[in-house]
Amino acid sequence: MGRVVKVGARNLLTDVPGLKVGQASDPVLKSGCTVVVGDAPFVASCHVMGGAPGTRETDLLAPDKSVQAVDAIVLSGGSAFGLDACSGVAAALREAGRGFAVGSARVPVVPGAILFDLLNGGDKGWGVNPYGALGRAAFAAASQDFALGSVGAGTGALAARQKGGLGSASFVLEQGVTVGALVAANPVGSVTTPGDRHFWAAPFEVGDEFGGLGPDPRGGLAEIGESRKMLAARGGGNTTLCIVATDARLTKAQCHRLSVAAHDGIARAVVPAHTPHDGDIVFALSTGGVEVDDSTVLRIGAAAAHCVARSIARAVFLARPAEGDLLPTWRQENGV
Repeated sequence: MGRVVKVGARNLLTDVPGLKVGQASDPVLKSGCTVVVGDAPFVASCHVMGGAPGTRETDLLAPDKSVQAVDAIVLSGGSAFGLDACSGVAAALREAGRGFAVGSARVPVVPGAILFDLLNGGDKGWGVNPYGALGRAAFAAASQDFALGSVGAGTGALAARQKGGLGSASFVLEQGVTVGALVAANPVGSVTTPGDRHFWAAPFEVGDEFGGLGPDPRGGLAEIGESRKMLAARGGGNTTLCIVATDARLTKAQCHRLSVAAHDGIARAVVPAHTPHDGDIVFALSTGGVEVDDSTVLRIGAAAAHCVARSIARAVFLARPAEGDLLPTWRQENGV
């Protein structure tokens, strides 16, 4: 991959210049949403590898489609209902005078994706879909600093054997390029090895960002049956949602290749990954500040995959307990 100089100053997606992240959470609903917004529209694409995705406006992110920049990307809980968070963000962007100009009209372009958290113990008996308001609130809260764990789109997330959550991580490469990832981890598969102590992503950990326990020293860890024990209670609904970003100047086609490469990070951190019951998706975006050559584009993809793996582990490591939880947190399981 080339030598990684350091983790970014915040170890967050917002180490990429020009980006902010906003979040809104409802502890009674046990759900929420997260929005990534730029100081200016950014180039973006995506790639889906899960078998059960829930998305909005992702077709236009294909390299051959006419839209060349988007205004925000939204990750949300709520299954199909959560797509309304994108509408809330779009409305707020329009009120701020942002969006694609069509004559005198402004149309914000806000792709998004959702995870399934409808059976996580939260009160889902709403009269009016709450996700539009959550999207507006997340946009209003956008900042370079944001919380991780049981917050935003990760508020009600569940992994196979413990609570999931929201995670983020970054790298600064020796070429002067910053790469970051943001993940809402709610997978079918397990983020920890059998015994629930060691993270599958441990070989990619930097310092002690998710406990510093190192890889599981045991061999023969290929079993996958135990990670199914909560599937029935959860209704089979899952998904890992990812956004990776860089300040390298990438084309839409290069962003698509970046999204493909970054999926490796899900496979490094979740076993099994990309299942028929997951909606695994990676959005990739470029704020376009740094010119790069082809060899650096390759390194950006490798770094993004590492950041995704680290983000998934951080999401579970930083999850917090709440009343009515169906699963324990990693910290509860391990007495931390």
